[in-house]
Amino acid sequence: MNVNSKRIGIVGARGHTGTELIRLIAAHPALELAFVSSRELDGQRVDAHVAEYRGELRYSAPAHEALPQLGADVVVLALPNGKAAACVEAFDKAGVDPVIVDLSADYRFDERWYYGLPELTRDAWRGERRISNPGCYATAMQLSIAPLKDLLAAPPVCFGVSGYSGAGTTPSDKNDPEKLRDNLMPYALTGHMHEKEASRHLGVPVEFMPHVAPHFRGLTVTSNLYLARKMTHEEVMQRFHGAYDREPLVNVQDEAPWVSRVAHRHHAEIGGFAVAADGKRVVIVATLDNLLKGAATQAMQNINRAIGVAETIAIPLL
Repeated sequence: MNVNSKRIGIVGARGHTGTELIRLIAAHPALELAFVSSRELDGQRVDAHVAEYRGELRYSAPAHEALPQLGADVVVLALPNGKAAACVEAFDKAGVDPVIVDLSADYRFDERWYYGLPELTRDAWRGERRISNPGCYATAMQLSIAPLKDLLAAPPVCFGVSGYSGAGTTPSDKNDPEKLRDNLMPYALTGHMHEKEASRHLGVPVEFMPHVAPHFRGLTVTSNLYLARKMTHEEVMQRFHGAYDREPLVNVQDEAPWVSRVAHRHHAEIGGFAVAADGKRVVIVATLDNLLKGAATQAMQNINRAIGVAETIAIPLL
């Protein structure tokens, strides 16, 4: 560990995203794992579950009140929705102020927390130490809509399909491979949390219809945008290239992206760009790996910014 390294802890490391985070941290020159908490894996070696990690660390199960004493400069909360506040309160009561990155939805509507979708909120960064990581679907929707937001004539309508890893590790119909076999499972067709999240941070109402598919990882969002004025295909492409060509983790392409091609990769792909004959309707397709750019990779972007290193350190690029 070099003199400028930071110690990082993960609370709730058993899940899919926690595992991906450990892989990224293992390759990071300025981060060292301080602790990884998991009640189910308590006492087991981390390297027995994540081959990329090299070290003697074992999973532990500290009480919330003990977290501030574990010496982490950065803490990632990889917990189910509704569970983050108790951990945050423990740090506040102890007067300990690490960088905290919350992966749940708990603080995505709290103006006291920085909402970390770097490609869209980087200019709002003011050195905050409390960072709310965006949702996977919400990331894809916002990246798809933002370049044309000023021209919308109606709420965007987004159709989403995700692999079942997005449903987490707690058994349910939405992550049961047998029930998903040869199936497409719709759920939360109005009022989904990511619908509310995208609407809030874009500043325009967004309509979203999510589905779960039989594949494990990766998601696709197809967005239908009605425009207030005519646009050509070339004008639409110019908007998206202008927005994202300097972004290393967003790839704009002419053809519609395939979810199979973005699985296990750290960037989002946006393409399709079908313009209706009247020029006032555009359909856009976005794909990303829900566990990476939709969660762990985006968290690493935010962590890197918070500790003062290049945003893409330890993140494999295109």
